[in-house]
Amino acid sequence: MSDTTAVPTHCPYCALQCGMSLRPTGVPELPAEVVERTGFPVNRGALCGKGRTAPSVLSSRVRLTEPLVRCPDSGALRPATWEEALSAVAEGLSRTRADHGSDAVGVFGGGGLTNEKAYTLGKFARLVLGTSQIDYNGRFCMSSAAAAHQRAFGLDRGLPFPLEDIPKTGCVILVGSNLAETMPPALRYLTELRENGGKLIVVDPRRTRTAEQADLHLAPRPGTDLALALGMLHLVVAEGRVDEEFVGERTEGWAAARAGAMSHWPEQVERITGVSVPQLREAVAMFCDAGSGMVLTARGPEQQSKGTDTVGAWINLCLATGRAGRPLSGYGCLTGQGNGQGGREHGQKADQLPGYRKLDDPAAREHVAGVWGVPPESLPGPGRSAYELLDALGGDVKALLLMGSNPVVSAPRAAHVEGRLRSLDFLAVADVVLSETAELADVVLPVTQWAEETGTMTNLEGRVLLRRRALTAPEGVRSDLEVLHALAGLLGWEKGFPTDPEEVFDELRRASAGGPADYAGISYRRIEEEQGVFWPCPDPGHAGTPRLFLDRFATPDGRARFVPVVHRAAAEETDAEYPVVLTTGRVVSQYQSGAQTRRVDELNAAAPGPFVELHPRLAERLGVAEGERLAVVSRRGRAVAPARITTAIRPDTVFMPFHWYGEGRANTLVNPALDPVSRMPEFKVCAVRLEPAGSADAADG
Repeated sequence: MSDTTAVPTHCPYCALQCGMSLRPTGVPELPAEVVERTGFPVNRGALCGKGRTAPSVLSSRVRLTEPLVRCPDSGALRPATWEEALSAVAEGLSRTRADHGSDAVGVFGGGGLTNEKAYTLGKFARLVLGTSQIDYNGRFCMSSAAAAHQRAFGLDRGLPFPLEDIPKTGCVILVGSNLAETMPPALRYLTELRENGGKLIVVDPRRTRTAEQADLHLAPRPGTDLALALGMLHLVVAEGRVDEEFVGERTEGWAAARAGAMSHWPEQVERITGVSVPQLREAVAMFCDAGSGMVLTARGPEQQSKGTDTVGAWINLCLATGRAGRPLSGYGCLTGQGNGQGGREHGQKADQLPGYRKLDDPAAREHVAGVWGVPPESLPGPGRSAYELLDALGGDVKALLLMGSNPVVSAPRAAHVEGRLRSLDFLAVADVVLSETAELADVVLPVTQWAEETGTMTNLEGRVLLRRRALTAPEGVRSDLEVLHALAGLLGWEKGFPTDPEEVFDELRRASAGGPADYAGISYRRIEEEQGVFWPCPDPGHAGTPRLFLDRFATPDGRARFVPVVHRAAAEETDAEYPVVLTTGRVVSQYQSGAQTRRVDELNAAAPGPFVELHPRLAERLGVAEGERLAVVSRRGRAVAPARITTAIRPDTVFMPFHWYGEGRANTLVNPALDPVSRMPEFKVCAVRLEPAGSADAADG
């Protein structure tokens, strides 16, 4: 039921940014209730359990409502005034800079911050702190797809077309995504695709709820998606299915990419991936016989040490078959975090300035420095990527300001990262809850969340959205913009850090003007009137760009680039000591590190804790029964969780969700090996061994 008195806003979780409305209740334990917003086009009123229960995290029972400062005598966190807490943060950061230099101070952001907060955090790091050491957890989300987008098309936007185009295409290849659990309202687009006569191919080592909807499910061994894409392209060439006209008129580099694919003959690909040659042929026929088609990837192929090349191989398949730069066709990435797209466009990444400008581009530096009123040479250069920054904590980087992230749970080699955080001279965390990372901080700052603040988000389509404040935050809570404004003042910057989000957005528009992600023509008013505006939108008279690349790609000559790639092994292959492959992912009732969803009773009842999913044949070989505590051991540590036995996974593979801390922390195990281009860690494949844990086992490295 809709309610015109409720405030229209968006879900605080994934990159769909589903439309919803909030009606205040006046009850502190549950200060708002969700009301359907059926007119918003992305979800048309539908919400998953996380969205429906999102107001539970607004409760004063679970969220932070006063600053905390660590007591030097007891070592415990104690309540403090805002004046004391902010002074402690300013002192900790300035002392580190004075003793060790600006780059001894790091900043770590989050993919859930609004565009305004992401922009201000990047500006604060580079102007106030003068540090190059800033990155964000979105580096763990889709940076490989972003890098591949840039190499092939000259521009990175998750989807180059709106979601509404998906049901109208002829065939979708969905690679490494379990939409039914990660973005449930989006599953309707695949259902409508099949209802319209289109075909769905799902590539996943597990037979997930999404794979069960597919016309064809391919279950490759984790870490072999690159070989699979090359094998399909080989068959496209061998069977004469290349769109020669499109390749000749709109691309460059086909000869080298073709040569790379032709060295991956189908029988070889079958041996590498475990996907049979008949299945490969069926997939190629299904994709090429349709009049149009799309390839959509998610974390499965991207979170690998060869993720950029893997995504590039799927893009090559689209280009060779003419499934790009045409209506109802193309390659797209399903962004994970709520503002994973906008968060990287406006300055949180180590190498980028607002508008998706490159930090080492003199023209970009001059433009942004002009908006900020500083000399271009005063801006620091590129810094470390996310994992490299976390790994440097306690060494070169001695103090850290962290906003909206929980790397103690979410980072690869998590026990090591936790140790690095503990080794810091000073740690300040701004968050809405006392996360596992916040528990390690010297100062914890309680900040507003989605329903208590106004700001913009950019969803997976590149649609810039407006979240309006629906509630007044509890007394004792401030916005991130207010925190950065106050810290800037304490550190000598009286101007340049406004607290009004619309004022910040107007500055962001100027900073992005002329850049690849151009927001200059977008305003709060337009977003409300048009239910979001697609970037690029260079001026107020521009309609926005729902569909990219239909006339030309964003390269200097307008042609897409084939990038030659060849298969290579994962950074860590199985052996006699570690004979099983571990892959990780999400479950429907928890989100990311679980810092918020693990505080919701209804979600915990549905997903109370970690588990190890394994095939019955593997369980029989190990002598493991359903529900028995099972230890999963890698070269980096040990995790323990109950066994969940199912035929939905390959016999050589186990799966663990990564939402929990403690002995079941999956990211303790994973390999931080980095993609050489995107610097994304290899979350999705590492070698492990399994052993019964017993009732009293402890874990976590």
